[in-house]
Amino acid sequence: MSRSYIFWLMLASFGASMAMMVPLSYGIAVRITELAPGHEEVLGYITGSAQLVYLVVSPLIGIWSDRTRSRFGRRSPFIYLGTTIGLIGLVVIGLAPTLLVVGVGWALGMTGWSIAGAALQTVQADKLPEKQRGKVAALTGLMTQIAPVLGIGVAYAVSSSTLLIFLVPGLIGAVMLALFPLVKPEGSSKDLPRTTGVTVKSVVTSYGFNVRKYPDFAWNWLGRFIFFVGLYFNTTFGTFFYAQRLDLPVRDVAGIVATVGMVGVLAAAAGAIVGGFLSDKLQRRRLFVMLAALLFVGGALTEATAWSLPQIIVGAVLMQLAIAVFATVDQAIIYAIIPERDQAGRYMAVIQFAQKIPSAVAPLLAGVVITIGAIGGEKNYTLLYLTGALFALIGGLIILLKVKSVR
Repeated sequence: MSRSYIFWLMLASFGASMAMMVPLSYGIAVRITELAPGHEEVLGYITGSAQLVYLVVSPLIGIWSDRTRSRFGRRSPFIYLGTTIGLIGLVVIGLAPTLLVVGVGWALGMTGWSIAGAALQTVQADKLPEKQRGKVAALTGLMTQIAPVLGIGVAYAVSSSTLLIFLVPGLIGAVMLALFPLVKPEGSSKDLPRTTGVTVKSVVTSYGFNVRKYPDFAWNWLGRFIFFVGLYFNTTFGTFFYAQRLDLPVRDVAGIVATVGMVGVLAAAAGAIVGGFLSDKLQRRRLFVMLAALLFVGGALTEATAWSLPQIIVGAVLMQLAIAVFATVDQAIIYAIIPERDQAGRYMAVIQFAQKIPSAVAPLLAGVVITIGAIGGEKNYTLLYLTGALFALIGGLIILLKVKSVR
């Protein structure tokens, strides 16, 4: 793919990440402190429930995308569909009078932005040749690391208005997403062969795949799943974690989150570029995945014992580096081992389960873990971060030892 195409793809990835991650990492926490102060665990319930909604919807979207025949292509219509739903969800959250409505709004918002993001990833699976997969995954992955940091800075600048905390980053993201299909049209899909009709059986079977027939896809799915459990254990409650360890009000944490994130962007850039470009050059993917898991463990241990801003920054930098390397290299692995390429949309939805199920389940479990051994209003973030480190290590080991068709 041309440099120009990759640039616009990076811009769209940036927009999707900003629109989804700013509410997840900052905005919803602000709403909880407004509507139910002192109930941090509600964040896990809201985010986890929204992920469960998307888990049900995503294979249906994948099937629909694979079968779409239009002059705009198969994936582009879903970029616009997801963006529209996502914006509606953000408005609902910003105006919500109760936590229940916040939950409904985030179910809409997260589903919408996830649909748009999944369409972008499926475009890459459709179009990227093997020699570019690591590089492009690195560059788009870097955008998804930078976007939340800049987005939180934008949200902090308008933090006097709760609605604008959600709406401004969302509108910026929506514009960037909308430009990609306009500037780089996907092309018509009308001439593609028509597939068989959708039946109840095909819908049900779309939620899974033949594990024995595609063992590498299965092992990578499992390793990715376990790694992301650890990741969401250690990232979901970041705003509340910083507030507790630095003794700050939650609303004032945005500046700290943005500062830590800006430092972490350098690590994310290094991780994405080194992981993506080197894994392409050396044709070694699994080794980099394992290195990412070890870096994540180091970062989690540092965070677990941190009570000062410098140590928090060190831990965050290590984890940002780890996440960037893992996301970049494992994405390249996925593009290489998709079982049936004419059903890329469905299989990309299935692999998203390995990330979306943890993002639904891990916050719910984490909401319980932080209460174990908690003293007064002090939540047990030490136990949470140590548990996350263990999951990440196991996930990396599974991919290193069990995925055989990719070096």
